[in-house]
Amino acid sequence: MDRCEVCGNEYDKCIKIVKNGETHTFDCFECAIQTMAPLCGHCGTHIIGHGVESDGAIYCCAHCASKEGIAAIRDRA
Repeated sequence: MDRCEVCGNEYDKCIKIVKNGETHTFDCFECAIQTMAPLCGHCGTHIIGHGVESDGAIYCCAHCASKEGIAAIRDRA
C-alpha cells in the first residue's frame, strides 16, 4: 500500500502525479490539490481550473487579476 504525502493515509488506490520528474502520491484529489494546485496571486484560492496568467503571476479569474492592476485580462462571457 502507498501512503498519501499530505495526510499520511495508507490506501490501496492512491494516485500518483508526476511533475517536473518528481512523483507525488495522494489518496484523494483533495490532498493533491492542496499540494499541486497553484495559489491565486490575489485571493489565495487554489486554482483547479484554467486560471489566468500575466507576467509570471497566476490568478483564479480576471476579477482577481484586475484587483492586482492587470486590465488586459478578460473572462469569457
